[in-house]
Amino acid sequence: MNRPRATIAETTSALMTLGVEEEFLLLHPVTGESLPAADRVRAALSTAAREQSRQEFRHSMVEMVTPVCADLGELRAHLVELRRRAADAARAVEARLVAVGATPVHERHRSVPDEPRYHAMSRRFGPVAHDPAVCGCHVHVGVPDRELAVQVCNHLRPWLPVVQAITANSPLHDGHDTGHASWRSMQLERWPSIGPTPHFESAADYDATVEELINAGILLDAAMVYWYARPSAAYPTVEVRVGDVCPTVDDTVLVAGLVRALVATLADDVRAGAPARRIRDCLVSAAHWRAAHDGLAGDLIDLRSGRARPAWDLVDELLATVTPALDRQGDLDHVREQLSRLRRHGNGAQRQRDVLARTDGDVRAVLDYLAAQTVDG
Repeated sequence: MNRPRATIAETTSALMTLGVEEEFLLLHPVTGESLPAADRVRAALSTAAREQSRQEFRHSMVEMVTPVCADLGELRAHLVELRRRAADAARAVEARLVAVGATPVHERHRSVPDEPRYHAMSRRFGPVAHDPAVCGCHVHVGVPDRELAVQVCNHLRPWLPVVQAITANSPLHDGHDTGHASWRSMQLERWPSIGPTPHFESAADYDATVEELINAGILLDAAMVYWYARPSAAYPTVEVRVGDVCPTVDDTVLVAGLVRALVATLADDVRAGAPARRIRDCLVSAAHWRAAHDGLAGDLIDLRSGRARPAWDLVDELLATVTPALDRQGDLDHVREQLSRLRRHGNGAQRQRDVLARTDGDVRAVLDYLAAQTVDG
């Protein structure tokens, strides 16, 4: 990066706030099929909880959004409360709130909500816009300088497949194991505006590229930039949106802590004038495919060397990279403890497969397990 340091705000990692958006599926409690119950669920929420919810692209989805938080304890408390309120509202309309990355059984009703923008997306993208619902976890880290946010996104490119592998939580589709840890990632590849974040020279370069994509008819507007990391279209943050929704609150808090520490670490690198690695886009895409396929149970592609390596080796190196930032935030012991738990029990995809193995392939047992984990895990 050849930009003068004076153009980058001198914010410190200690000031970085965070927030999380979690998307959930509404499933039939017996059949496991997706239910078009989002409007009824949101109506059943308390006024305060409804203000923290968002209408999503599917009638079978509910999104809950935390306030801006200063630390992981505060974030966890909000996540617990929002999940419990949403689960209670779902039960009130005979649905089940489930934190899973992709539709596990079937979705009959794939129409979009009656909003002009959603109808425009449906007309533009056709059947792609009517795929079964998928649910993600989006982590926002406060970075008020937009130039810094763009440069941090460049530096994030080698590490996001590791984050993707940690969050993989959607092995099922049509009632069967797909062989992929994150089937959500496979579905989303059909969209032209979703995928690895391109490298940008500056915020001006970013804006010009987005404008070109809008003019070319690829995007309806700037809010349709769904790259795996981006300067948020709505908030002064770096938004990392590569992950499946996590099965438990503890999983989400772990990912949020790692992402905040990673953004803080890379922001320090930007301010120090360290250039981002220039990695060929095809290799970045391949690394994300490998992360979606293997999760943490196999190998990942180390984009610094171009070689496949055991996934947990790269997780360990991610932890080592962000340890100083975690220590400054007071998050190091918590993140280490939660990574140890993940190493013992696996990510969401592995835990679903463990239930399948124990129950002779009973998908309903998996959904029972996931529903319990969503609120009580």
